[in-house]
Amino acid sequence: MSAVWHPFFQHGTEPAPPRAISSAGAFIQTDRGPLLDGISSWWVVTHGHNQPEIVEAIRETAGRLDQVIFAGLTHAPAEELAEALVAMTPAGLDHVFYSDSGSTAVEVALKMALGYWRHEGDGRHRIAVIEDSYHGDTIGTMSVGERGVFNAAYDPLMFGVDRLPFPEGDGGATLAALEALAASGRMAAIILEPLVLGAGGMRMYSADVLAGLRAICDRHDVLMIADEVMTGWGRTGRLWACDHAGVAPDILCTSKGLTGGVVPLAATLASGRIFDAHRSTDRRRTFYHSSSYTANPIACAAALAQVRLWQARPMQARLDALAAMQADRLARLDGRFTNIRQCGTIAAADLVVPEGGYLSEVGPRMRAHCMARGVLLRPLGNTVYVLPPYCVTGADLDAAWGAVTSFQV
Repeated sequence: MSAVWHPFFQHGTEPAPPRAISSAGAFIQTDRGPLLDGISSWWVVTHGHNQPEIVEAIRETAGRLDQVIFAGLTHAPAEELAEALVAMTPAGLDHVFYSDSGSTAVEVALKMALGYWRHEGDGRHRIAVIEDSYHGDTIGTMSVGERGVFNAAYDPLMFGVDRLPFPEGDGGATLAALEALAASGRMAAIILEPLVLGAGGMRMYSADVLAGLRAICDRHDVLMIADEVMTGWGRTGRLWACDHAGVAPDILCTSKGLTGGVVPLAATLASGRIFDAHRSTDRRRTFYHSSSYTANPIACAAALAQVRLWQARPMQARLDALAAMQADRLARLDGRFTNIRQCGTIAAADLVVPEGGYLSEVGPRMRAHCMARGVLLRPLGNTVYVLPPYCVTGADLDAAWGAVTSFQV
């Protein structure tokens, strides 16, 4: 038995996983054969595995600069990346704080928001969230996510939040609920996954609802935190999901695709008002947060290479083409699937089964079925989705959806 404890893996029921040997493009080579990476290795790989330009940036930087403390020092990769991120994110996000994962990016965002109101002398402290959300697996991020099987054991550690109903249809109930909460004067911030709730089941809502939530925040001076950890870097068909609604959050979190999916890095971008509330001659207003590997130069270099790829390539055309290919495959699904949906490059459907939900046994069975056919997918219970690297071909998508449709309940 291996000494490794795998994430989201029940060692008491699952067989030993395949061993990855190499990866390139849309495929992972394993000791059991090639696997089409139909989920971008948990939504991180953008252009494809082992993108040469990103690999070369890592190699070049590692030869001259490795980890250096970022408290009191700075370096060119972090400075250049921050300037690039400010230029390519929604207007007004003028300051970049680095961390190392989606969870830490969200923890940073929550601390920034609460710190802002404290330094402003305002007693606001409540956080609004949307039901079925997922923002990470640290204590703060679990607190603002959906409560359930993921985190029931840790409930005594989590803080309370105000939950909004998922935005069905025109989102009227969601908007009304936020309006009522915001009018109380106690709301510090709302945190949301714009347009697509990832781990919550790839649930999707409209850009009009997102714009409506932003308008309520503006009316009542509530901070909006956009968790673009999954939705950023083109997944929804635009560089940022917020772009669909033409909104700018007060804080934006990015990770996953930030380095093209090659090495870990995260960034939390904040508006000037939030930065200025922490900037002071009073050291007690310092933003007391860091990790040992904050702004790792090698990871920042990888992210810079990702930015340059994004700027040099016709990425919008590629996203549009992939979205069209996904739509074509979804149109072929038969009556065994319901709630067929798509947002940009993300395509999902629910398999009709007697018992759905995350713990439905159909999920592990379908995952094993697809893997036996050379396709890596991770259904969320009876919800199956394909979220591939942007280099996939039509034949690759046929293989992915073919594995799905050949599964028998």
